[in-house]
Amino acid sequence: MKKTTILFTLLVLALALTGCSPGGKLTNDEKIQAINTMADETLQRLYTDKPSTKDEVKEAAGYAAFSNANVNIIFVGMGGGYGVAVDNATGDKTYMKMGSGGLGFGIGVKDFRQVMIFNTKETMNNFVESGWTFGGHADAAAKAGEKGGAASGEGAIGQVKVYSMTESGLALQAMGTGTKYYKDKELN
Repeated sequence: MKKTTILFTLLVLALALTGCSPGGKLTNDEKIQAINTMADETLQRLYTDKPSTKDEVKEAAGYAAFSNANVNIIFVGMGGGYGVAVDNATGDKTYMKMGSGGLGFGIGVKDFRQVMIFNTKETMNNFVESGWTFGGHADAAAKAGEKGGAASGEGAIGQVKVYSMTESGLALQAMGTGTKYYKDKELN
């Protein structure tokens, strides 16, 4: 394959990711069900990988689970996804979307899940209402289903603990990123 064909394919994938959400022709109720299922499966995977997180989530003010995908083309990265933030005290759910952009070095496509655990109600409310995060990341992934491997990680930002788990993809990247999490107007 020519380099231009590969770059064009990655660019098309990147543009498709900016509107990531479950199924285009699903009803809002079906989208909500798909997001809730993704969140439950993501939590179960986290609990299996790191059993201590079950208590962390239970004792926290709340948590959020997201399905994300990103594409990196040489010096630019972009991504999109969807998820839900859950207030543990009330059980209220806020359905959200996310978009990210970054600069650095990278190439590839990656599908990953993310769980954020909010230690305080204030931190969770700030996330739901404002949603911005900035940071950097470096990772390597070569995974399809259960085959291959990926470096997944965890980090703490103030009163938020973040766990990332790669689902599939082929990527090598080191990026400075900005991510905007925001309420899904159609689903809330």
